[in-house]
Amino acid sequence: MKKLILIISLLMLALAVVGCGGGEKKAADGKAAVKVLKIGTNPDFAPFEFQDEKTKDYAGFDMDLIKALAKQAGYEAKVTSLAFDGLLPALMAGNIDVAISGMTITKERAEKVLFTDPYYKSGLSIITKTSNTAINNLKDLEGKKIAVQIGTSSAMAAKKIANANVREFNNVSDVYMELKNGGVDAAINDLPVNQYYIKTANNKELKIVGSILEAEDYGIALDKKNTEVQKKLNAALAELKKNGEYDKIYEKWFGKQIK
Repeated sequence: MKKLILIISLLMLALAVVGCGGGEKKAADGKAAVKVLKIGTNPDFAPFEFQDEKTKDYAGFDMDLIKALAKQAGYEAKVTSLAFDGLLPALMAGNIDVAISGMTITKERAEKVLFTDPYYKSGLSIITKTSNTAINNLKDLEGKKIAVQIGTSSAMAAKKIANANVREFNNVSDVYMELKNGGVDAAINDLPVNQYYIKTANNKELKIVGSILEAEDYGIALDKKNTEVQKKLNAALAELKKNGEYDKIYEKWFGKQIK
């Protein structure tokens, strides 16, 4: 009976080792416990997050940043791939601790989850086929077929365009494919992502037109109850900007930062 009670007690103790910053595991020396930060991302948003074809590791600006932030805050980063529109539900269900995926801080999202301080300022842009001379600005999209990624600020912006036929896709790669195949007249996506795609794919079929539609701040999302991790990540972000580590990560992916 004593052995049974001991086993039950140990099982209960093991189940209790779960906190706001994820689970814990022993450090290499076996002396200290390291909190694991469970990170959700949609690795289809280069150069912010993508899966390296050779190593299969998750790479990109967001990935480098969240790993540096986790380390600064005393966590071990563990990244999980999820669909973009599944990130916030996963947060609220407690399946992940944070979500970083080029996510714009919006009023609608802030009603459901917490956000860290902004870590990147972006903006939306229009991308069309190079041969398309009819679309040159936002007004020209009225009544046109537009591809966007589901659940994004790009989708929200497209739905405000008069008489537009908005087609939503799970992945950005599908958005570009639909545009290249002629299924839509244009696509709306984050400017740096559009730029990176055209540059890395050496793609002369597509071009960016018009000016930036609207400025956007990216933030790291957390569950409403996860205020402790929010504070730690904000402090870590401030420190990385102070000690120059943030600038190093930024320049690796985007070049010299204009301040």
